[in-house]
Amino acid sequence: MRSSNPVFSRRGFSRDNGYAGFNAQQPQAGGPAAGTNPYATGNPYAEGATNPYATNPYAPQDTLGAPQQARGNVMTIDDVVSRTAMTLGTVVLTAVLSWLLLPVDPANLNKSYAIGVGAGLVALVLSLVQSFKRRPSPALILGYAAFEGVFLGVISAAVSTYIADGVVAQAVLGTMAVFAGVLIAYKMRWIRVTRRFYGFVMAAAIGFVLLMAVNLLFAVFGGGDGLGFRSGGLGIMFGVIGIILGACFLALDFKQVEDGITYGAPREESWLAAFGLTMTLVWIYMEFLRLLSILQGDD
Repeated sequence: MRSSNPVFSRRGFSRDNGYAGFNAQQPQAGGPAAGTNPYATGNPYAEGATNPYATNPYAPQDTLGAPQQARGNVMTIDDVVSRTAMTLGTVVLTAVLSWLLLPVDPANLNKSYAIGVGAGLVALVLSLVQSFKRRPSPALILGYAAFEGVFLGVISAAVSTYIADGVVAQAVLGTMAVFAGVLIAYKMRWIRVTRRFYGFVMAAAIGFVLLMAVNLLFAVFGGGDGLGFRSGGLGIMFGVIGIILGACFLALDFKQVEDGITYGAPREESWLAAFGLTMTLVWIYMEFLRLLSILQGDD
């Protein structure tokens, strides 16, 4: 299974090259049978595929050079939770600091915007570098989180000051509610990540991004709000669609994490899980911020 998340779509837990886990690792209750992984081949739902983590090139070697079983080096849910908390905590901390230290009053507005946009570009570069690396790099991931936090802090402060006071707290609460709702729905199996679900989300995400890119081009060269996808009734509709897509991304990301734990992914892969989940939550927060800004700006 490859998630729509940019990180997981580059190199997910269930690939058939690179990292590998341990064949002796037993699936969790309710998971796929041991020794078979329907996500190991090009068809993510093929039957009888082998465990992609059956060998681990980074596991301790015995005297003959063969990988040893090292159950203590496999990813657990605690690893994912702790790394995600560190990554999100870095985003929140730098966002708060940038809000407090980079005032968005008229005298400093251009400077604050320049710093925020610059931080956003640095975060984008770091995310792309990490996405194309074979192994997760905690330094890159935390660096991305720090610069992303600066970007979010500046944007959030500007929106709260000039567009809709109090909208940031509502966007945060909305993001938390979506995360909790999708997690509960996924654990209760109300959401099932199937090939059809994956295909639908990918098609919708590609169409959404393309439309937003076209709207941005029209806005840059034609002025105003481009085609109007980010204002008025169309803006509200696309804001809701963006949040729904973010919720779908979360379901795909949860599936990635579940597969990684089930098939014994190396512990360092928990950093990749934290990275992907953070990017998805940032997406949802930004969509909430835009949607609520439109709604309150029209009042």
